Amino acid sequence: LGQTFQVTSQEATKLSLAFSRPPLPSAEDCRKLSDDVQNAILAVATVYYWLPKGQGTTLRKMVRDATTEVVEGMIQLTDTILNAPMESLSQEQLISTGGVWEACEQVSNLPRDNQAAVVSALAACLGVVKDAVEEMEHALVEGQDPYGDIMEDEELGFRGNRDTYWSEADRQLLSSCMGLMKASKACLKKVLAAVKAHGKAESPEQIAQLDDLADIANEISPSVDELALSMYPPVNPLAVRLNAAKLASVLKKVLEIAKTSHVCPPSEDSWVQFLTGAVDHNMNKVKNFTQDQL
Repeated sequence: LGQTFQVTSQEATKLSLAFSRPPLPSAEDCRKLSDDVQNAILAVATVYYWLPKGQGTTLRKMVRDATTEVVEGMIQLTDTILNAPMESLSQEQLISTGGVWEACEQVSNLPRDNQAAVVSALAACLGVVKDAVEEMEHALVEGQDPYGDIMEDEELGFRGNRDTYWSEADRQLLSSCMGLMKASKACLKKVLAAVKAHGKAESPEQIAQLDDLADIANEISPSVDELALSMYPPVNPLAVRLNAAKLASVLKKVLEIAKTSHVCPPSEDSWVQFLTGAVDHNMNKVKNFTQDQL
């Protein structure tokens, strides 16, 4: 894959240089250039298809994304050349050529097996969830107006409009929701550490277990986002309860899948139990705060 990406990068350079200044290449040269570009792209696609599915869907998806980026980059460069006037090398052509180079260089950062791919996927999820938790913590600072960074407009009305503030009851409910969001962060952190320490991609069973973990972990971030959005005023307690229940369900699934997989030997049991308890505790508090709304 590295070799095919390197050849594609070189072909992009040749193509761009050939159309960087007058005179235009001859018809024969154009045919040779286009054949070389096409062969390079076909080689990239072929090598991707050689990667057995049994090596892991998480790994395969990352390789596919990198391959797609190279192909799309070359399409964009070709389009730019076809549509650009020939007086001089355009800024757009320079950017498109650089885009192909950058896409081709990504091959050095690709994971080499499914364990490394799942580590990368979990780390990306953790980063997104961390940001969401920090943003909500910042908004919930005592007395702070969650819409303070938005100018007054006709829809929101005056800044004194109570729909732009949290009541004391809202804050009690939201503290339990924050507990769930923090449990999401802790859950991803612990699963990531377990995959780094114990994850293997040697047998089909291990590879499949890693994929299952990555798939369910991918559901955490959207669930955290949905809960966070429903926490902004005016708060609808039932919507908050529904989104909290969705997140709690996803977290319990993650912990269950982790516990029954090879990444969680008996030494990892304590944090699985602790986080399961934390999810249940915060979800029960959300239920108690919203019981009278049912």
